[in-house]
Amino acid sequence: MMAERNLKGALNMELTYRTEGDYQLPNLDVPEAPQVGKYGMLRRSFLANHRHGIYTGMLLTGELNSHLAEIDRQATEMVERLTEQMAREQGVTESLKASDQMKWVGLMNNIKASAEEMVLAELVYAN
Repeated sequence: MMAERNLKGALNMELTYRTEGDYQLPNLDVPEAPQVGKYGMLRRSFLANHRHGIYTGMLLTGELNSHLAEIDRQATEMVERLTEQMAREQGVTESLKASDQMKWVGLMNNIKASAEEMVLAELVYAN
């Protein structure tokens, strides 16, 4: 009877062990977390600090890493697209880069900062 009893929440797993010094340690494989970039890490931090319920729910269901990877992909594409569009609208061209490199760098830095600010507001720090 005791051998048949299944404890609630207990998993039937067989573990292997290795000896290190005087100790028997289990051989456990930790799943690799997907590599997320800047925007994925910012999203994780935002969820953990400001939307703790959503963060915990996604973490428990295993959806967090795929969500972070998707946000990172979308944000990167959006920044690139907005940067190109804003540069075209403001007349920041390769000829300007060739003639006045410092002006071009300053304009491009401002454009990229504006694009990132929009992306952060719309994707990363959105509910």
